[in-house]
Amino acid sequence: MLHAIPNYPQKRWSLGDLFPAPDSPEMHSAIEELQTRAAAFEAARARLRPDISLEELLELIHQLEAITHLSQRLRAYAGLSFAENTQSQIAQALLARMDQLMAQINNRLLFFSLWWKALDDENAARLMAGAGEFRYWLETMRRFKPYTLSEEAEKIINLKDVTGVHALRTLYDAITNRYIFRLKLDDSVRRLTRGEISVYFRHPDAALRARAYQELYRVFAQDGLILGQLYQAVVRDWYNEQVQLRGFSSPISARNLSNDLPDHVVDTLLEVCRQNAPLYQRYFQLKAKWLGMERLRRYDLYAPVMHTEKTYDFGEAAGIVLSAFHNFDAQLADMARQVFQADHIDSQVRKGKRSGAFCWSVAPRLTPWVMVNYQGRPSDVSTLAHELGHAVHSIIAGHHSILTYHSTLPLAETASTFGEMLLVDHLLNQERDDTVRYELLFNQVDDTYATIMRQANFALFERQAHEMVQQGASVDDLATAYLQNLRSQFADAVEVSEEFRWEWVSIPHIYHTPFYVYAYSFGQLLVLSLYRQYKMTGESFKPRYLSILAAGGSESPLRILEAAGIDVRRAEFWQGGFDVVREMIEQLEAIPSTMEQERSSMPADQAITSPR
Repeated sequence: MLHAIPNYPQKRWSLGDLFPAPDSPEMHSAIEELQTRAAAFEAARARLRPDISLEELLELIHQLEAITHLSQRLRAYAGLSFAENTQSQIAQALLARMDQLMAQINNRLLFFSLWWKALDDENAARLMAGAGEFRYWLETMRRFKPYTLSEEAEKIINLKDVTGVHALRTLYDAITNRYIFRLKLDDSVRRLTRGEISVYFRHPDAALRARAYQELYRVFAQDGLILGQLYQAVVRDWYNEQVQLRGFSSPISARNLSNDLPDHVVDTLLEVCRQNAPLYQRYFQLKAKWLGMERLRRYDLYAPVMHTEKTYDFGEAAGIVLSAFHNFDAQLADMARQVFQADHIDSQVRKGKRSGAFCWSVAPRLTPWVMVNYQGRPSDVSTLAHELGHAVHSIIAGHHSILTYHSTLPLAETASTFGEMLLVDHLLNQERDDTVRYELLFNQVDDTYATIMRQANFALFERQAHEMVQQGASVDDLATAYLQNLRSQFADAVEVSEEFRWEWVSIPHIYHTPFYVYAYSFGQLLVLSLYRQYKMTGESFKPRYLSILAAGGSESPLRILEAAGIDVRRAEFWQGGFDVVREMIEQLEAIPSTMEQERSSMPADQAITSPR
């Protein structure tokens, strides 16, 4: 219960469970062990023959497990060190060194996956039939058989990526995480990080919201040409490898195969999202009415409608999230608590620290690391619940091999978004102030927009941008296309000003993991459907939900969901998620008119004027 939860302080994480320091004897020893194990595995190359026994194959797989475990620990230490201070030259150098090492190790092990993909179907089926835990992992490798190149070509790509696209992504992070934004507050100008300025996107003062957004994209626009060129280079690299060399039918098809999703399932998801744009337009028109505005501006998308000043210190937020998880299932709260107890959470806001939030699940039976930039807003509490949901997903799947531990992207957002739903329910049950309750309901719909429609439109833009780059589009062409897409999405419900043409260069996912973003839409719509089932069936729902999480990456997402009675091939399934959103909007539309009258009698939203 809440009263039994310690008051966890806001602090930097500890990476001691990985290594004591970048140049520690333990790290040197791990690198030496990795090299030794890789050499031993290379020596087994001659044993790879069509009639290899199942026992010999499993022995080699176990060797790969140990190598992968060491590799993940080393790469995670470097990545987490860089995330906590992207401006540190030590962290930058370590990350580059580990990227180079991992490319070399992967090249030394490459022969195994190439042999397995080339193995005849009869022997492959014989071995997979007895592989148990590793069947799906082996099956997954063979899915890529038509898109696999020669060993020499694969090695060249691995080495090229270290000084090519990986270096471009590191450069993008180093550039954008050094940004300082200047925002006028009262009579002074404050210097803010991206995380700090984003607080003002939800501020009750409409003029301040506008200034915050304008400053954000003023700074990004100053480097717009450079960031846009970096993006073009990432896109060209993706096309050159995935389409020209490997032979995928389209850039997004490469991601779909990695996610083990047929192209038509993803096309259906994105099309249903596109068709439901009018649903959110309806919501934004309702929100404009509550804000006393004729029409929302893009600055006002996340504006508070009830002007509550509710904030939560970090310890209180941790207690609320853990209580929300406990109300659903005690073991989920215990798993989330492990992150705090292991000192694996970095919640501070610091200059140079990576913006946003993430959960890094390194290996089974090793508590994940969580990064948030916590500033006390209700949205920060939701973010904490989201990332701890990821951690719970990893911990509950921790009985799997490191080769089958990580879930595929389509299911990776299940526990995180479900955690947010649990949090909102908990807060609504605890809160007695109608003003705060209505604000929570509005925030919930805001969040579904941000997770479903916004991310789906990022994916739709990515699909267009990848095609445009191949046709010779300039950076300015891409910015114009992005702005047009944004205005089309909002239609007449929201006014979108010119500076939002640079929003796309501020989205790290489209640089780091092309077409990742549709996983958010997939996960949120899936969770809305799951949560509806939970509210209808109660305790009987939990085993099915927990089985989805416990599966990790040991089976295809479609099979995992089919076992839980879910068919994502049908457009009706995705529409069912939007139907839940529609019910939320109808609930807000049905709020008694007396509340609207009270709201309309409040002070105007600080002289809202059009920026155009």
